[in-house]
Amino acid sequence: KAFESYEVHYNAFNSSFVTPEVASAYNLQRGKYRALMNVAVLNANAGEAGKPSVRAMVKGKMKNLIGQTQDLSFTEIREGESIYYIASFRFTDDEIMKFELKVQPDPNKPAYSMNFEQHFYADK
Repeated sequence: KAFESYEVHYNAFNSSFVTPEVASAYNLQRGKYRALMNVAVLNANAGEAGKPSVRAMVKGKMKNLIGQTQDLSFTEIREGESIYYIASFRFTDDEIMKFELKVQPDPNKPAYSMNFEQHFYADK
């Protein structure tokens, strides 16, 4: 999603998509009822040099359809010049989760807000 001079990329996925080796290296929890939220912020005005990652304050929460909420606790992960923010969370099988993210790449400006929902299924 584009905001002024930034692009915010975000996705949520079952933790089993991450190999045990990667999960161990970054202290990520894997499990049948666990998922990960990934957020990356890019400088959209970088021109031909590409869109480098930038640091940001990332906060989030999620809510199921009966109103139970969980705060998302993000950890910054650096791989070379790339910066990711990862949070782990639990879900139940066949559950729709509503997410609210706030991303603030510039501490002197308000955070950008994003909302989306996603359907999760337990690994078989």
